[in-house]
Amino acid sequence: MSIPNEIADDAPSAPSAILDRLSLVLDAFDGRDRLSLAEIVLRTGLPRSSAHRMLERLVALRWLSRDGRSYSLGIRLVELGSLAVHQDRVHAASTEHLHQLYRTTGMVVHLAVLDGDDVVYLDKIGGRLAPLVPTRIGGRRDARRSALGRALLAYTGHRMPGADLILEHGIAFERNESVSGFGCIAAPIGPIGEATTAVSVCGPLRDLTFDSTMITPVRLTAGAIWRSMCDGTRVTPTLQRRNLMRSLPTAARVLAEG
Repeated sequence: MSIPNEIADDAPSAPSAILDRLSLVLDAFDGRDRLSLAEIVLRTGLPRSSAHRMLERLVALRWLSRDGRSYSLGIRLVELGSLAVHQDRVHAASTEHLHQLYRTTGMVVHLAVLDGDDVVYLDKIGGRLAPLVPTRIGGRRDARRSALGRALLAYTGHRMPGADLILEHGIAFERNESVSGFGCIAAPIGPIGEATTAVSVCGPLRDLTFDSTMITPVRLTAGAIWRSMCDGTRVTPTLQRRNLMRSLPTAARVLAEG
């Protein structure tokens, strides 16, 4: 998709300058559902007149939507973002395994990738528990403050408290950090030095046991996703074929939701 000249009518003509301004506007919505023109000007530092022209053109292109004086991300960005996730090799290899992990544990299941100092959530499955965990697909979180992030940081060579135990056991834990009364168990997908993605289960501490009941399914799922990735485009649920996960009973929570 080309970016029309109207977007940068008073900007330098170099494509990089146009893209820089476009990026400033879209990044302004990070953490906010809606912004006014004044808020966008404040967040981007762009002149008010050029910001307004750019915003209106992005609305016409469906990259943004406008309701009165407020702007929000548009349906075209939602479409492109969804397409990017579903084209991702890790996401394609993991879908069936994530659903099996949810059925087995009844906990909220996350798939996340390490991006700098943050983890970015690629998928979330959780039934009735999902709204209680403040995460979303495409959302970010400080890697050091999540089990997913700490697992990946340890596997990519970052030195931090607990890294040796994570490397030894291939599992990271989280208690009362994202939500009071909730915990997480995460496992990196891939060997040390190669894992950039991890899988986790998250749920109430009264139900999330930090023993083999929960740890084993998370480990098995991480291994299954890695094998599916190594198989290339052939995404076969390896654990299901071997009956390792299907031999485990469906969680009572999932049965109740059915």
